[in-house]
Amino acid sequence: MPVRRIDTLLLESECNRLVKEYSMTRKEWNNVKTILIGCFEYATRKKYITANPMDDVKILVKYRQIVKKTGKTETYNTEELENLNKYLDTMYAETEDVVFLAVKINFLLGLRVGELVALKWEDCKEQSHIHVVREEVRNQETNCYDVVEHTKTNRDRYVVLVPKAISILEKIPKQGSYIFMRDGERITTRQIAYVLEKYAQRQGMTTKSTHKMRKTYASNLNANGVPLDCIREMLGHSSLSTTLGYIYNPLTESETYNLIAKAL
Repeated sequence: MPVRRIDTLLLESECNRLVKEYSMTRKEWNNVKTILIGCFEYATRKKYITANPMDDVKILVKYRQIVKKTGKTETYNTEELENLNKYLDTMYAETEDVVFLAVKINFLLGLRVGELVALKWEDCKEQSHIHVVREEVRNQETNCYDVVEHTKTNRDRYVVLVPKAISILEKIPKQGSYIFMRDGERITTRQIAYVLEKYAQRQGMTTKSTHKMRKTYASNLNANGVPLDCIREMLGHSSLSTTLGYIYNPLTESETYNLIAKAL
């Protein structure tokens, strides 16, 4: 149809049909709308039409509702984390495989898992902080995991080393330049993920991804009163809004109840 013949009411009818037929969420529709607005904006600038008809389009049908993420799915709560740590301690005692210590310490560091496996001993020369400067990435051509000398955001940062994290580092034998090594080779992100998968399988629960260690770290800091801007710095985010997307309730129901009762 010639663009001059497309008025607001016709466009509104078609847009509502799309939202209903494809059961779009509000976010999905906004993505589609961006394209349409751009098309008609171009037509306006080319003077094919005098005004953008998308400006007055109203969506009158219901968007598909999405289930909001919660701490139950996005973090390891206090009880789950305690059980996981017991499992990691037991497995390390049996195997002396540092991959179990790597998982354990990341709940105290909150690193991207690619940053975790790329840590070197030289990064923790300071007793109070660890310097995060590199990460593991997958080589698209060779399908191998390589270490690059930068982080995801191309910014290095310092993460606080708490006493618990230091005690874990002291258990690890120095086998090379990397902190977490097995049989003379650096461990990979896949090996970290495998530990969490095996734990979930043993517990008969859904696997929580390696990224949820990072969310658990941020949520625990927030639940214990650490300022949001400090959490943002520890995670290496440039925007506070990104950090807010990592924060959930990591407490059990009884802990949450007690906290609310105390507050009120």
